[in-house]
Amino acid sequence: MAEITRFMPPPEARMPPFALAVRHGGTLYISGIAPRDAQGHVPPGDFAAQFALCIAQLRATLDEGGSDMRHLLKVNVLLTRATDVPEMNRLYAEAFPADALPARTTSVVVALPVPDFLLEIEAIAAIP
Repeated sequence: MAEITRFMPPPEARMPPFALAVRHGGTLYISGIAPRDAQGHVPPGDFAAQFALCIAQLRATLDEGGSDMRHLLKVNVLLTRATDVPEMNRLYAEAFPADALPARTTSVVVALPVPDFLLEIEAIAAIP
């Protein structure tokens, strides 16, 4: 049976109980990534800045879990404003390798856990 490894946030950063990611066998499951900077701040109302924070955290989580952007299998993007879909598509095309795009679902939701969050990104990746 494949070992399960959980990547936990530091105790002082753990608000809700969850693992940042879980590695099982050759797969890395990444929890929803929130648009917070290293100090826990969210740039209110700035979609591009929030997207960039999510992507930076996604890359760091993939790296820690032994994967990378080219090995993403599935990405779910949750948005709180449908009007951000065109900008999200533009930024997404810049952030993800064009020749290794993962499957993706984009959903517009009523709200996310923190009112200033405009998006959240979760993913599943293969571990090469």
